[in-house]
Amino acid sequence: MYRQPIVMLDFETTGLSPAMGARITEVAALRIEGGRIVDRFVSLVNCGVEVPAFITSLTGITQQMVDSAPDVSKVVPALLGFIGEHPLSAHNASFDEKFLVAESRALGLQPRHGGTLCSLKLSRRIFPGLPSYKLGALSSRLGIRFSGNAHRAEADAEVSADLLLQIGSRIARQYGVAEIDAGLLARIGAMPAAKVPAYLQRTFGQG
Repeated sequence: MYRQPIVMLDFETTGLSPAMGARITEVAALRIEGGRIVDRFVSLVNCGVEVPAFITSLTGITQQMVDSAPDVSKVVPALLGFIGEHPLSAHNASFDEKFLVAESRALGLQPRHGGTLCSLKLSRRIFPGLPSYKLGALSSRLGIRFSGNAHRAEADAEVSADLLLQIGSRIARQYGVAEIDAGLLARIGAMPAAKVPAYLQRTFGQG
C-alpha cells in the first residue's frame, strides 16, 4: 500500500485565507511510503506578522515562538524541496494548498507536487454516514490518537497520515485491492460519494 510516496501537509496560520492577509506560522510535511511515515519536515515559521490572540489560544503558538522561528524565505524553499513532485495530501486540502501556493509565489517560487488528495473528501466516501468529518471527530471514531496537541502542525499531520493509511486499508480489505496509489485516491475523491462503491466493485470485482 502506498508504495509511491505521498506527502501529508498541515499548516497552522494566522487566519483563514492568504487573500485576506493570513500567513503561515507552522508547517509539518510527512512523507508516507510503504504504509508508514518514513520522513518528516517540521518547522515554526516567521512571516513577520502579528499572531492574533485567538490563534495563540487555539494552537498555543505565541508571538515569541514565531519571532524566533526561521524566516519564511528559508522554510518555504526547503519545504518545496521536501515535497518535490510527490502527490500532496491534507485534511481539507484546498486550505493548505492555497497557503502553499501563496507563500511560494510571494518568494517567486512554484510548487511542483504531483496533484492533491483531500483526506476529508476521501473520508466522506470511504467512511460514509459519520456525524462529523472534522479531524478530531474522525480520530476519535477510528481510534487514532494524537501524539501531541491538536491544532499543532505535526500532531495534525500525523493524525491525517494515519487517517489516509486507514482509508487505504479499508479499500484494500473491502474490495481486494492489492496496491493503493495516489491515482486511485484521486479518482475516488473526484467522484460523487454515492458512486464510489459501484466504481470500486466494478473495477476490482468485489465489495
